[in-house]
Amino acid sequence: MAGMIHRERVGRVRAVVVTCAAVVLLAIPAAAQSGADSSWRAILADRLPLFGHRNWIVIADSAYPAQASNGIETVVANADQFEVLRIVLAALDRSKHVRPIVHLDQELQAVDESDASGISAYREQLSAYLGGRTVQREPHGEIISKLGEVSQSFRVLIIKTNSTLPYTSVFLELGPAYWSDDAERRLRLSLGEHSPK
Repeated sequence: MAGMIHRERVGRVRAVVVTCAAVVLLAIPAAAQSGADSSWRAILADRLPLFGHRNWIVIADSAYPAQASNGIETVVANADQFEVLRIVLAALDRSKHVRPIVHLDQELQAVDESDASGISAYREQLSAYLGGRTVQREPHGEIISKLGEVSQSFRVLIIKTNSTLPYTSVFLELGPAYWSDDAERRLRLSLGEHSPK
């Protein structure tokens, strides 16, 4: 009798274990799929309080290279570039400690519609997203080299989007939100130094 009760309990425990395992295994693909779309947001939310002056955030097109520097972290958003840009700019605008200095590839202005269908509409939409922000345009290779140099001392977060248009990465150099470039220039002049970069 005791042996039969023991076998029944073991059978029930096995059934519960199998049922729990099935539920977990069925939930994994859904969690992984939603995590792919939201994990970049969690990473941004985690890194932003740590980032400061001289850190960078890049909202990159899908062909942006995986740079080898240890200071560069690359995540895949698997999302529309403008959605990612909107979320990143909104987070930076809410931040009290950093502000974005926008850098764009100089080549973007010269890409012809016949070579990259949709590039004209992209440029118009990008201009609307950036609003009245000051934009610095530099050759693509120089910006990538600059990120390589910067990442030797400071962290860079690259968020790859699903954009398939050339030279469309948006590079955001972070500056202090509570200290302007003009204030820095005046400080340097008062110290007898030349203006910073």
